Amino acid sequence: MSVKIRLSRVGRKHQGSFRIVAQDTKTKRGGRFLEILGSFNPAGSDKKIIIKGERIKFWLSRGAKATEAVAKILKTNGRSS
Repeated sequence: MSVKIRLSRVGRKHQGSFRIVAQDTKTKRGGRFLEILGSFNPAGSDKKIIIKGERIKFWLSRGAKATEAVAKILKTNGRSS
């Protein structure tokens, strides 16, 4: 099973926010995930980012790959992917 760290959309229409999740590559974006690793809310001037750093390091050490969007979020938050 190959795992990606990707964004899963939650929230209402036009007011979406995202969860950062570890997910099997064969499931859909909003489908079943293995673990919630954080959240990202792009709405407004202050973009709220909450990250569980230890769990992200765990999944990356297990061979998970971060998508481009998650890699950008981790980079701006001071973590490497």
